[in-house]
Amino acid sequence: MAAPSTPEPQTKIFGIQKEIFWLGVVSFLTDISSEMIFAVLTIFMTAILGASSVVIGTMEGLADFSASSLDYASGYLSDKTGKRKAFAVFGYGFSTLAKLSLVFFNSVSGVFAFRVVERLGKSVRGAPRDALISTIAEKGKTGYAFGFHKMMDKSGAILGPFLGYLILSLFGQSLQTFQFIFVIAVIPAVLSVVCLIFFIHEKKISVTKIRENVFKNYQKLGKPFQRYLKVAGLFSLSYFSFAFLLLKAYSVGFEIKDVVLLYALFNVSFTLISIPAGKLGDKIGRKKLILSEYLIYAIMCGGFIFAGDKISVIILFLIYGIFYAIDEAQTKAYITDITSDEHRASAIGLYNFVTGLVYLPASLLAGWLWNAYNPGFAFGTAGIIALISAIIFGFIPQPKKSN
Repeated sequence: MAAPSTPEPQTKIFGIQKEIFWLGVVSFLTDISSEMIFAVLTIFMTAILGASSVVIGTMEGLADFSASSLDYASGYLSDKTGKRKAFAVFGYGFSTLAKLSLVFFNSVSGVFAFRVVERLGKSVRGAPRDALISTIAEKGKTGYAFGFHKMMDKSGAILGPFLGYLILSLFGQSLQTFQFIFVIAVIPAVLSVVCLIFFIHEKKISVTKIRENVFKNYQKLGKPFQRYLKVAGLFSLSYFSFAFLLLKAYSVGFEIKDVVLLYALFNVSFTLISIPAGKLGDKIGRKKLILSEYLIYAIMCGGFIFAGDKISVIILFLIYGIFYAIDEAQTKAYITDITSDEHRASAIGLYNFVTGLVYLPASLLAGWLWNAYNPGFAFGTAGIIALISAIIFGFIPQPKKSN
């Protein structure tokens, strides 16, 4: 097996490698588009189209599964071919075309279909893109690289909801206004694909192409990864859709346009924490950071059980932003630590696939508990599962970094 290559020195922009910077710009533009839509989609479906919480839970569960259903396959093929950029271009392009179709949907079934299909693009691009970041990142600064990328990603997620809020404030909360938001959201999505094609130049990776089939490849990912995957799968059962947090805020008394701002506030929290969390993970080790995220999530769930006023909900959204900043970036950096270069995209893809697969029953369970009993049952169940996951993860041996 050929030894992994050492990345050549990269031109830096604002202290980060040029390629990682431009990947950040791509995610920035994509999230302006995606989050402008997502910030209003739940309320659009419930308040304008009349969808129930069960429909929302089913849609979001299927969307979460869709967003990771092809991750392992795309990661495996990326490792097998040595290609990263091609898969990313296809994934971002597919999502952009799906967003364009949303302009013509004004029924629950149409929006439901859009939400699930659009996430397939995310599933294709995620693992190859993250593997590309891990290849480019400077040694000892992987957490910082992933943190920077997620900071750019969520900076777009701040701007997107604000644009949605501005449009709703100017034109009112009507079907036509929501359709106008969906039209505007397509523009940054198109720009993101243009940036990816013209500003990011992929370099060949000097790794041996994997020969195992997609099923046997799992055995090559190593015991540390396999142990972590099981715990992550369990924790994902507590990880119901963010849409339920927006519904909770709406039930407490936030107006539709205020819910959009609340979503932006969550993204501000995420953005501010991403880089410090990455640097902290590089310094103290990512296992401690991931353990803390499970505990933070459990605390947040407990808080939502008793939250009955706007101030409490605002604080809890800020806490959720801290959790999400760790979860989105540092789990990928942790996988980078415990897997080898030639199987890295496969590992990230399998992680995304397994957790996404569990998100479906998690959201269905939350929707059922919410509808059959009350929101407290949904949050309480999630908090208990998160605590159990934290205990199990705490007993996993500290892994050594792979080459």
